[in-house]
Amino acid sequence: MTESFANWMQSVQNTIEKTLDELLPSEELIPVKLHQAMRYAVLDGGKRIRPLLVFATGTLFGAQPDIMARVASAVEMIHAYSLIHDDMPCMDNDVLRRGKPTVHVRFGEATALLAGDALQAQAFIVLSETDDKAELAIKRLCILSDASGSMGMCGGQAIDLDSVGKKLSMTQLEQMHRLKTGAILKASVMLGAFCARKPTEKEEQALKLYAEAIGLAFQVVDDILDVTADSSVLGKTAGKDFADHKPTYVSLLGLEPSEKLAEQLRCQAHESLAPFGKKADYLRELADLIVKRKK
Repeated sequence: MTESFANWMQSVQNTIEKTLDELLPSEELIPVKLHQAMRYAVLDGGKRIRPLLVFATGTLFGAQPDIMARVASAVEMIHAYSLIHDDMPCMDNDVLRRGKPTVHVRFGEATALLAGDALQAQAFIVLSETDDKAELAIKRLCILSDASGSMGMCGGQAIDLDSVGKKLSMTQLEQMHRLKTGAILKASVMLGAFCARKPTEKEEQALKLYAEAIGLAFQVVDDILDVTADSSVLGKTAGKDFADHKPTYVSLLGLEPSEKLAEQLRCQAHESLAPFGKKADYLRELADLIVKRKK
């Protein structure tokens, strides 16, 4: 690393904002309301953790910045679409996201549903039009589609909905969150590598162990913040999981054991990166950011 983590992170966030602005349809194009909703959901908000993971791994593997920017933007579109649908009345029925009204509150349920659908499609348009070696381009399409479907994010959300009011075992809770939250985070890490080349077996194993650790850590911290943070800080409704009787790490383990688990996962993430040495420090810093964040 030749740049401080804070400076690097700000630079990547700026690049992603610019790239997303360019890759999303203009709000002047018909259908105007749909395009407004898509841009409202994606632009000017969020920590961009998933794009940062793409860039951190891509930089480690020597990927070209323009390819990383497009791939990271596609991941962020998938993430934004999932948030739109997750917030809708048929799912979590939330009214606040990233400190502003959720998309269905601002634009109506029908437009919100379509905006999520369109963002999912736009993500794969962006991936398919990224100029790169065919083998790598196809692999990236497979990684993101697998992580988004019934054996990934959508499957995890389905389990989440079916688990309301139920007491899950630790194994069941981990399975749900490895799919709902962890799948896209893991995909972001692997996509970064495949922005440059196919990783070796040893490299791929190390990245997967890292990604699995931060994927669970992210959700553990989310569950902690749900009961410890304020809505004005979180940018979304605090205490909602508890109020909706959703199984969480805090409800299953308690607050202090959940905090200890998050720290254990952070350490696991660091340890998994040993084969890469100091070159993986941006990934280590992102693990710290995920665990130590306040929102």
